[in-house]
Amino acid sequence: MTSPNPLLADTDLPDFAAIKAAHVVPAIEEAIEQHRAAIAQITEGQADDFGSVILSAERADFLLSRTWSPVGHLAGVADTPELREAHASAQALMTSYLMEAGQNRAHHDAVARVAARPDFAGLPPAQKRAVDLALRAFRLAGVALEGEARQRFLDIGVALSDLSTRFGNAVLDATEAWSEHVTDEAALAGVPESDKAILAAYAQEKGLPGWLITLRQPSVLAILLHADDRALRERVYRAHNTRASDQSDDRSHDNSDRIEQIMALRHEAAQILGFNDSAAHSLETKMAADADEALAFLDDLARRARPVGEKELEEARAFAAEHFGLTELYPWDLSYVAEAMRRTLHGVDQEALKAYFPLPRVLAGTQKLIERLFDVRLVERSGVSTWHPDVLFYDVQDASGEVFAGVYLDLFARAGKRGGAWMDVCRARFRDADAFHRPIAYLTTNFAPPAGDRPSLVTHNDVVTLFHEFGHVLHHLLTEVDLPSVGGISGVEWDAVELPSQFMENFAWEKDTLIGLSGHVDTGEPLPEPLFDRLLAARQFQAGLAILRQIEFATFDLTLHRDYHPAQGARVIETLDRVRAAVAVVRPPEWNRFAHAFSHIFAGGYAAGYYSYLWAELLSADAFEIFSHADLPGGGASAFRREILAAGASRPAADNFRAFAGRAPEVDALLRSRGLAA
Repeated sequence: MTSPNPLLADTDLPDFAAIKAAHVVPAIEEAIEQHRAAIAQITEGQADDFGSVILSAERADFLLSRTWSPVGHLAGVADTPELREAHASAQALMTSYLMEAGQNRAHHDAVARVAARPDFAGLPPAQKRAVDLALRAFRLAGVALEGEARQRFLDIGVALSDLSTRFGNAVLDATEAWSEHVTDEAALAGVPESDKAILAAYAQEKGLPGWLITLRQPSVLAILLHADDRALRERVYRAHNTRASDQSDDRSHDNSDRIEQIMALRHEAAQILGFNDSAAHSLETKMAADADEALAFLDDLARRARPVGEKELEEARAFAAEHFGLTELYPWDLSYVAEAMRRTLHGVDQEALKAYFPLPRVLAGTQKLIERLFDVRLVERSGVSTWHPDVLFYDVQDASGEVFAGVYLDLFARAGKRGGAWMDVCRARFRDADAFHRPIAYLTTNFAPPAGDRPSLVTHNDVVTLFHEFGHVLHHLLTEVDLPSVGGISGVEWDAVELPSQFMENFAWEKDTLIGLSGHVDTGEPLPEPLFDRLLAARQFQAGLAILRQIEFATFDLTLHRDYHPAQGARVIETLDRVRAAVAVVRPPEWNRFAHAFSHIFAGGYAAGYYSYLWAELLSADAFEIFSHADLPGGGASAFRREILAAGASRPAADNFRAFAGRAPEVDALLRSRGLAA
């Protein structure tokens, strides 16, 4: 007897341990057929009421997402050749079907009938918003297209999905392909013992003696921040910044052609829909009115930040000359020199700080912070089926102790796991008649794993990252909207979706919070107040250089998509050079191929939208100042939860912010937080 497919099981949580690559395609095929049948049932009559049309579609979408979510997640955290092949096949099926579903005119017409009812205006805001966003989604999926244009748009969607997946796989493969084996410990002079232990563990993975430098995030940071050997820093910088490119020693993963194809297809798809370019297409679902408004925002920030960045770079050059005898400061020197400047000028030693942040203490402190702010508790649950032994699961309880949500934490870097940090949806909140489906999230980071019998020690930057991702998680889990399409992060404008995450980052700089979650790995002593004061004083250290780097990425992304011309191609290097000439004060070498591993825009959801980080930072900085200084009804955290987190996309993000703040957002708080205010 064939065992049931775990991806199709009607369970609160996926049975990850039972999921095999062979389950993926059959499950997706069956889920698609079930969804197709459900939509056919909706459209076979002339139903025009919310329950028969919208709620039935939400139910069908929920079941399809429940099957697909574990597959997409496993592809990012547990890559194997078998899973990669199964995921690629299933993704092609999903993309093709979703493109087809987006052009289902009978379904569109049913939704339009709901919107046309005389009593539509009387529906609750979340229900009206769900209808409005559904109609927009149909329009952007090409529901009005005819003939060849209709088919071409479908074909482009499938091709782009495949290219994006292959782009991300190439970055992952290129990251794992490069390493440098070290047998003489003297070559790692300057690298802290905790980081050397990680490099030793990487060597042990391969059955090698000594240490193995890789392109995984903890390894790259260990070398670029601490290694005294300048030539070693250069080799690691070069390998990391030529990944998946024509400049890599191993060109088998080169993403150059994929970028050209992605850009051409995005432009063509946008024009088929009647947009001038793919930036205009992307901005249709964002707060910014158009690319010009977003670029003007970035240009204004660059104008304010560039003089600050130029001064910071001159200070770094002077410091490097005085302390290291460097007559020229190269990109692979910048992090190393900056780290030395923090130690010397601000008394902040990141390695010494790490000892105060054992990950178990940090997690416990994070739980306390969330409980203090939002009156909910994260309670670890054992025995949950996961994809790796290191994965944790927490139930989220309300003030009465009732479990209403959950979150998986996958915190450590390892082979087969995509780099970076992210949050994603496992299950959406959905109240369907008598059934209530709890929201479940994934939180993923790439922290340094434990070494030997010592716990993982994280940097203060890692604490900031953890709080950032928990902001996304809370946005999803604390929603009070029962419709998946407009609850939590779903449907939120992309340039506002970072508001909760960047808001939460601020607590990593709050004295009581940070000291409260600290505890020295050897003594348990909390972070001393004088050390916290020095850390806080250094918060804006090289802030100009940091924001210019973000402005550079965001401007490149928008310009690349706005100015694309089929006859000229993507012009990636030319566009980057032009942007850097206008924005950057640090110019990388001509062989730098940053864009070839820029997964955010070529394999993620940030195409013509990377500016969203800075746009949302404006919102979050303003919101946090209001939270910190204003006497809001019910308290700042309560108002933030009620008007931002709980509301989700039940109303536009600008309306959420105004409901919280009592006014539109203002840029001054962002300038103050970044040290750019006049």
